[in-house]
Amino acid sequence: MNRLYSIKILYKWAVLLVVMLSSFYTVKAQVTDTLKEAKVKAKSPAKSTDARINTFSPGQTIVSIDSVTIEQYKFTSMANLLSQQVPVFVKSYGLNNIATLNFRGASAAQSQVYWNGVPIQNAALGIADVSLLPVELMNNINVVYGSSSALWGSGNVGGALMLENTLPSFSDEADFTSKVSAVAGSFQHYRFGIKTALTNKRFAIGINALARTIKNNFPYTDAKGNSYRMYNAQLANGTGLLQAAYKLNEKNTISFKGWYQQYEREIPPAIFESTSVKQQRDESLRLLLSWDRKGNKTKYYVRSSYIRDFMWYRDSLVQVNSKNITNQIYTEAGVEHRFNKHHHLLAYTPVQIAWIDRITLKDINYQNRYALALAYLYTAFDDKLNVSLNGRGEVINDLGIILPGVNASYKVAGWLLLKGNVQRTYRVPTLNELYYTPGGNSSLKPEQGWNEDIGYVVRKRGKVSVEHSLSYYNRVINDWILWFGGAIWTPHNIATVHSRGLQTENTITYRLNGKLKLKLGVNGSYTLATTQSSYIPNDGSINKQIPYTPLYQAQFNIGFSTKNLFFNYNHTYTGIRYITTDESYYLPEYTLGNIQLLYTSVLGGKQIQLTVQVNNIWGADYYVVNARPMPGVNWLAGISYMLY
Repeated sequence: MNRLYSIKILYKWAVLLVVMLSSFYTVKAQVTDTLKEAKVKAKSPAKSTDARINTFSPGQTIVSIDSVTIEQYKFTSMANLLSQQVPVFVKSYGLNNIATLNFRGASAAQSQVYWNGVPIQNAALGIADVSLLPVELMNNINVVYGSSSALWGSGNVGGALMLENTLPSFSDEADFTSKVSAVAGSFQHYRFGIKTALTNKRFAIGINALARTIKNNFPYTDAKGNSYRMYNAQLANGTGLLQAAYKLNEKNTISFKGWYQQYEREIPPAIFESTSVKQQRDESLRLLLSWDRKGNKTKYYVRSSYIRDFMWYRDSLVQVNSKNITNQIYTEAGVEHRFNKHHHLLAYTPVQIAWIDRITLKDINYQNRYALALAYLYTAFDDKLNVSLNGRGEVINDLGIILPGVNASYKVAGWLLLKGNVQRTYRVPTLNELYYTPGGNSSLKPEQGWNEDIGYVVRKRGKVSVEHSLSYYNRVINDWILWFGGAIWTPHNIATVHSRGLQTENTITYRLNGKLKLKLGVNGSYTLATTQSSYIPNDGSINKQIPYTPLYQAQFNIGFSTKNLFFNYNHTYTGIRYITTDESYYLPEYTLGNIQLLYTSVLGGKQIQLTVQVNNIWGADYYVVNARPMPGVNWLAGISYMLY
């Protein structure tokens, strides 16, 4: 990707933003300016609009990202937010490369990502690149730990990232809002965005569009102490999100969401490569149409989505030119009914049809899933006891499975809550694992096992607020799938992997007066994920940590907020990661310091917001993945202004 092409892409998307803004400018709407002052206020996380999270998961560990944190990280990717604020290992291959999730020792394919209840991981790869997910598009971000296959489907083994966009709120009178943003950062990073919404009593429409370019030419040092500057690492992308809703009456609403993004990225060389001319183009189109009917005791919904992922990878040095298109149609219809204060039921029927069109090889492979799922919540003792019984019958092509689960919570006192979760886990091989050429393995067996976790939550509210949670988790997976080999890598079932450990989240908030609030947070995890048995004799993996699963992780946050200012210092620790199954080679531990600042004020009667981030302020030399250097000190500054 040359510099001229990068500029052309940025120019094209910038023009698109201006056109959209101009089109809304002509709208004649009565706009009432009621903004008196601007405040930085962390609302309690809304958790989710999905009943499976809010109602039928009382015993699961769920971390919800608060609104101020989302605002602070809104100009970055989901990979950056999660790696600094949530106890999950983000396996990043570099600043301009893929990043995947590792929940409690689970593989990337065992870690799911959902968008408004729809799975969005690549239908062929079975993974989602979280470096391609902009934080700014999302209103609710939840991380669900542990298996919940009965609720969310097979493949949900280690945990899930739940992303949601909330529709613009209907208003009694016609209302129009518009906000623009501009960002600059290290390594020639530039970004522009616009967010608009038009609403009235019956109709709401919102558009969020972003354009970005970055050269990523950061300096780094190799293992021998030689200094270099990264090259072939440019990125240019455009993203657009359209949301529209029509309220038929007080009970029925029809909504549509369309999310398109395009990434043109060069893939930089690993430190063992003398050069790289690799390039990759990623395009994703996600369409979602929903109908919701809300009654006093009964709710109905139907959602149907189409997702298309296009990937074009080329490397002229080895004459590779590969194009793949993966498609997914997902439809889910459900009914939720509350019989009385003790009994609550959810029944739904997910249907997923996925296929990959390998243009280069001129073939198509399919994977279809049909399911019937039930979730029942029993509440007793004045809401102190909540027990959720979940079950799913699922057919994957010609394979039928039953996925039971139960999770529960009990409030021992106003400040103490006990929680527990037991689920059967199951994951069939992905289309890529079965049919990739060369290297696919059509004889792979599904991964299966059980997941258990138990823990407690302590909450104390007041001038000094304390929240502390601790969970112990245990998971045994048989026929774990791992890629390895020589010139051609092939997936194999390596028998049994046992993952267990501890996870804790802790926050102390001190309200000094009506305006100043001090906050201290510490998150940590200990994960022991070892191979218990192997089909490969004498491979040296028995009782050894599986590759790229850090034994220890920790995150420390300390900061303060006033009426219009938020400041936070974040410090992360990631332990050693073995990169071979016999623990013969590993990457050293690393610690990173990061600063976040958010300032909100009023200019000309309109809200103006400034965000600043400085990452790796101590200039650590580190690798998350072998041979893929990460940048030293880097910064990002953005400004957004409410036009209307």
